Amino acid sequence: MKKRLAWIVVIGLLVVLLGFVFAGNYFYNEGIKRGDRIELYSGDEAVEVFATEENQALIEQANQWYNEQSFERVERTTSDDLKLRADFLENEEDTGKVVILAHGYRGQKEDMREYVKFYYDQGFDVLLPDARGHGESDGDYIGYGWHDRKDYQDWIEMLVNQKDSEHIFLHGNSMGAALVLMASGEDLPLEVKGIIADSGYTTVHEELSHQLKHLYNLPPFPLLEVTSMITNIRAGYTFKEASAVEQVRNNTRPLFIIHGEEDELVPTDMAHELYEAAGGDKQLWIVPDAGHTKAYTVATQLFQHKLTAFIEEVLDTSNETN
Repeated sequence: MKKRLAWIVVIGLLVVLLGFVFAGNYFYNEGIKRGDRIELYSGDEAVEVFATEENQALIEQANQWYNEQSFERVERTTSDDLKLRADFLENEEDTGKVVILAHGYRGQKEDMREYVKFYYDQGFDVLLPDARGHGESDGDYIGYGWHDRKDYQDWIEMLVNQKDSEHIFLHGNSMGAALVLMASGEDLPLEVKGIIADSGYTTVHEELSHQLKHLYNLPPFPLLEVTSMITNIRAGYTFKEASAVEQVRNNTRPLFIIHGEEDELVPTDMAHELYEAAGGDKQLWIVPDAGHTKAYTVATQLFQHKLTAFIEEVLDTSNETN
């Protein structure tokens, strides 16, 4: 009888274990594997209705201008033999300034088009990469910014060595914001002057925990731990090590953190946590009535004003130092 009971317990545990493995693989395929599905990172946000007609006109004008530009296609090969692709727009003015625009989860470089005209008008060259596992770049998994931080070191090296860039800014939205925050903790050349992060998350583990609760009403443990183990096997990183909040502790560049007050996808509290943890000079702007990455839509002119002031302050300080 005891032996039979032991077998029942063992079989029960195996069934539970296999269930968790199945669920972990399911969520890996939904959230990590390359594809178009967005179940783990979607939401019903209607905050865009607060955008004024004037702001909408400015964005539409910027998008139309973007469509009329001719971009140079540039490529990099990563240390793990992935070919990454980006569009590069050279400014008519030779200022040595360039911005790298980092798109969000399951997005592509074109998603950042509304910012291109703004930066071009400030005298910037513009680099628009497709992250690994996105757009025209290679890769069969999404790194949530973690492996991408190393890719951005390569893009920065290319700009310095091939484009003679002297003043490099990093600007990212959502996953792109986490990416540039993660990159901030790396050994960056002096040419990198400042970082702008809009709607970034603290860690992949905390963000996916929020998503499980928000979308599925599921507790993160142990499902997230199992999915993280599977991700480590299949993609080479764990959710807890992919930490923007730990990386910004080592940041030495001026940092501008932006977040919508009504963000349901990446909780606004994460912006405060990132700001408190960050090293270096830093600014935090919480935008009223703005949902996830909608600060630019809701407050276009104020956004541009604050961004211009940040850039000018960074460059003025840099020139005083040099």
